[in-house]
Amino acid sequence: MQIIIINGPTLNLLGKREPEIYGSQTFEDYLNQLRLKFPEVKLDYFQSNIEGEIIDKIQETGFSYDGIILNAAAYTHTSIGIGDVVKAITTPVIEVHISNTFSREEFRHQSYISPNAKGVILGFGLQSYDLALQSFL
Repeated sequence: MQIIIINGPTLNLLGKREPEIYGSQTFEDYLNQLRLKFPEVKLDYFQSNIEGEIIDKIQETGFSYDGIILNAAAYTHTSIGIGDVVKAITTPVIEVHISNTFSREEFRHQSYISPNAKGVILGFGLQSYDLALQSFL
């Protein structure tokens, strides 16, 4: 099974950015733990702060991978383009958020991804990725 995790803007700062919301662990350290926990999965990873690069990566993997775990971060609430590409591909997408976006600012309550995602997992910290991965197994 081949799964890719695609993270959006500022998620490269996990471990430094607002630890009261996002925790103090880097994503790279967490990714290593996921790979050890799920050795049967080829787990790829991509992060970008650039909307077009995220769209390109979804197009590149969206017809050949078994699943995409997507945390588009702030683009979740603003990017019609990312919403459109999720709708256009055949690979199932699980939308993930570390925080409970519904307990935060009102603009974070809107998602352009959710209507076309297989499912949405939010509010469980980094464990949200683990739960998304389990959903594909």
